[in-house]
Amino acid sequence: IEYSYATNSFSADQIDGADRSIEFLSYPGNYGFIPSTMMEILQGGDGDALDILLISESIDTGTIVDVIPIGLLVLEDSNEIDTKIIAVPVNKSLKIINAKNYSDLNKDYLVLKDIIKLWFINYKGDGVVKFIKWGDEIDAKVEINKWALK
Repeated sequence: IEYSYATNSFSADQIDGADRSIEFLSYPGNYGFIPSTMMEILQGGDGDALDILLISESIDTGTIVDVIPIGLLVLEDSNEIDTKIIAVPVNKSLKIINAKNYSDLNKDYLVLKDIIKLWFINYKGDGVVKFIKWGDEIDAKVEINKWALK
């Protein structure tokens, strides 16, 4: 699902004029974007808002959630850098893990990191997406600030 700033609505992502379908396991969290960010193509971005994976209870599409960035996953997708912010909700009722930062994620939820990484390097098929690196909460905040609309 993609958000259109022009129409202020959500619609199915399109590939070659057809709705994009992921034929793989469900996302390992709530996948979305960070409002007020835009990854400008001229600056090496993909022309969309910055992606985020929120590790939380399931939430409805279009819901805006206050989050705590706890990490960053850097991938290469079709020869382009593709960065995902990993976050947890501020709202305790939505929390499913107790990580407050990357150190907590690394120490207490190493298997979750493995699941996230494996999911993203496999959901488009073998060899399409490559893992580059993990980053901590500081790296995540730098990335968010880099693409923040000014």
